[in-house]
Amino acid sequence: MKLSSRIAPIPLALMVLALAACGKEELPKPAVRPAIVVQAQTAGAASGQIYTGEVRPRHEASLGFRIAGKIIERRVDVGARVQRGDVLMRIDAGDVALGASAASAAQAQAEADTALARAELQRHRELYQRKYISKSLLDIKQAGFDAASARSRQARAQASEAGNQTGYASLRADGDGTVTAVLAEPGQVVAAGTPVLRMAREGEVEIAINVPEKRIAGFKTGQPAVIEIWALDNARRPGTVREVSPQADPMSRTFPVRIALDNAEGLQYGMTARVGLSRPQATGEVLVPLSAIDGIDGRTAVWRVAPATRTVARAEVRVISYREDGALVSGLDDDAWIVAAGVHKLEPGQEIAPIDTKNRAVALSGTGTPTPVATL
Repeated sequence: MKLSSRIAPIPLALMVLALAACGKEELPKPAVRPAIVVQAQTAGAASGQIYTGEVRPRHEASLGFRIAGKIIERRVDVGARVQRGDVLMRIDAGDVALGASAASAAQAQAEADTALARAELQRHRELYQRKYISKSLLDIKQAGFDAASARSRQARAQASEAGNQTGYASLRADGDGTVTAVLAEPGQVVAAGTPVLRMAREGEVEIAINVPEKRIAGFKTGQPAVIEIWALDNARRPGTVREVSPQADPMSRTFPVRIALDNAEGLQYGMTARVGLSRPQATGEVLVPLSAIDGIDGRTAVWRVAPATRTVARAEVRVISYREDGALVSGLDDDAWIVAAGVHKLEPGQEIAPIDTKNRAVALSGTGTPTPVATL
């Protein structure tokens, strides 16, 4: 019994030594993980409401024939560039040619009648001077000549109109531009004025958007705007509100608004665009992605990256407003590098491998051209 009482404390001592040894081991450092980083930005921030639209020509018209007929030829396709006077379509000119021929014959007959009436009037004047006829008979011949002259002028005008009708059988471009739509094909019989082509005039382009009635009060002619073209890597361009419709579209119940572009280079009709209204931005306000906002214990912060060590630390900020293109915050420098996504997986002092949205390495610096934090 005494032997067993002496041996019992040995396992307890070993356990104490083992626990002491475990307490001296260092915890592993967090692994270096890639993280998307951006720089906060101040320039060009737009208002919170973003509107999607498309690139449209400022001047676009639907073209149609001035006379009715059957289309026999189409010479252009959608996207064709045309010049003033180019023939775009033709209709069968057989009927108008016959009408022009009949009008020409009527003009010749009227001119012959006028010549005969002139000759008779001249003879009756001579007879009247010799006292062979009365004044009333001379007046009758004068009235007959005047009527013949009027019929001649009428026939001449009708022949000229019929000649114009023949020319209307060819639809010509009334200016330089681009064909944007074909609305009729050969073989189709169209009435006078029926749209058969749509053509955009060369010159200015603009962005067409539709604004809900609750927001239309915020749009004024001449108001600056920020425009992004999706097909051109969302590069921002300045613009101006050119036209605000006073009446809502009866189908969509939205108000059409046109935004004029200061720079139309590289744009094509139909490209997708996003528009936000510009507004003055207070000093100290910066725009950050919504995904960069991290909230713990009721406090809002972002994870700021130290360029020298590539380590992260929480930086508390105050959110001024949440917008469709990001969050407007204060308490952050405009050249600060921050983590744009995955902020809930970070720990203070953790080292990261900074990358951009295309998984390319980013060389951090204290200053430089800010990477756009969010598209409109």
